[in-house]
Amino acid sequence: MVQINKEYNYVPWVVGLSIAINAIVVALLFIPEIESGASFDIKLLPLLNAILNSFTFVFLLAALFMILRKNVKWHKRFIFAAFTTTAFFLISYLTYHSMASSTSYGGEGIIAAVYYFILITHIVLAAAIVPLALLTLFRGLAMKVDKHRRIARWTMPIWLYVSITGVIVYLMISPYY
Repeated sequence: MVQINKEYNYVPWVVGLSIAINAIVVALLFIPEIESGASFDIKLLPLLNAILNSFTFVFLLAALFMILRKNVKWHKRFIFAAFTTTAFFLISYLTYHSMASSTSYGGEGIIAAVYYFILITHIVLAAAIVPLALLTLFRGLAMKVDKHRRIARWTMPIWLYVSITGVIVYLMISPYY
């Protein structure tokens, strides 16, 4: 199984990747849409994103279940699976938002307030989960168990929230695509 040296300084990687990933996502707000000449229906990507978020949620629950059972080997496997589906999600998300304009939510009243609350907390926590998840991963791989546990107690519930609210946001806005 993958392990890194306890003395390895992974913090520059965590900081660099966190800044780069969040900067790219923010940059999508300011760049014009890229015209797609492909015959592929770009509107399928939000569904794919929701599916990938669903898988991430399930993998995270499985990882949590495994570590509560002291099964570190399967815990790591499920965490790597969650990182894999999250990476594919990020690629799909960036592809979609570089080629499509934002979709406005069409609901009204209390449901709109619920939608925007979920959306805003999802966005803020999604930005925060990048460094948290990377730092937690690297601490685990370096077998810095005490530090890993301390941050994982925050990372796991936030990452679970981000992944499930990604699905909820999709389900709420999908009628308006």
